[in-house]
Amino acid sequence: MPMINLERALNQDRLLRALTGLNRKAFDALLPSFEQAYEASRIAAKPQRQRAIGGGRKARLQSIEAKLFYILFYFKCYPTFDLAGILFDLDRSQTHEWMHGLQPVLEAALGHELALPERKLRSIEAFMEMFPGVERVMIDGTERPIQRPQDPDKQTLNYSGKKRRHTRKHLAAVDQRKRVLVLSQAREGKVHDKRLETEEEIAFNIPDAIPIEVDLGFQGLQSEYTNIRIPHKKPRGGELTELQKQENRALSQSRVVCENAFSGIKRYGAVSAIYRNRIEDFDDRLMLTATGLWNFYLMAA
Repeated sequence: MPMINLERALNQDRLLRALTGLNRKAFDALLPSFEQAYEASRIAAKPQRQRAIGGGRKARLQSIEAKLFYILFYFKCYPTFDLAGILFDLDRSQTHEWMHGLQPVLEAALGHELALPERKLRSIEAFMEMFPGVERVMIDGTERPIQRPQDPDKQTLNYSGKKRRHTRKHLAAVDQRKRVLVLSQAREGKVHDKRLETEEEIAFNIPDAIPIEVDLGFQGLQSEYTNIRIPHKKPRGGELTELQKQENRALSQSRVVCENAFSGIKRYGAVSAIYRNRIEDFDDRLMLTATGLWNFYLMAA
């Protein structure tokens, strides 16, 4: 028998949040889309079945609730496959297969719920159509630690002077309601925020009427766009005026919404702990799905 009592977890909101990051209301709201995406994945994987549905060896994770719980548990707690095997009474290889099989299902379900962030903005018109009601946007970078690469070139590229460790970085655009609107592809930790924004062209595709709040890591962006709100930089050998200090504090208080969003996403250990998976760029899929879970939590709460 698995060590985790699924029925007990589902019946206690506090326990369910601790193990999956979602309360029962959000869990139940996501379940229909997850089931639909799971059935679609089975049909796509095996278009010509040799056995009737239900035939063959019975899976350990039989119910759709158990499958959703397992993948959410993986995201929230980020166990090793050995530990997950003990907790769910599975072989280590099975825990690996279940995780990689259910992660795209969860991503598809969140896409069906319109909770996934955009990966790239196409135009100002597309932004206005996709995100009506946005009053202001905060752009910032977020990093997650990785194991030190053995290759010297990769080691140099992934070393973040900002974090003083080896990381991978995403750039995100967040609105005033803490929803992540845009999430860039994962990049090496050494890439500067301003350079990454220039490559992604996030500010370029946001209407001028919507203020864009950034930190000093985006210095120079204010000369390219009229709607940039950036802190005053202390002059060399000088001091900021009291008015400038007040404006900096006000902007910092406004931008804390972006930090709150990143904190919400990083409740999931799969995107905050040191990355252990070996599949190339899979960290990007984990971050996209975790961001979708955060957005969905905001929608369902």
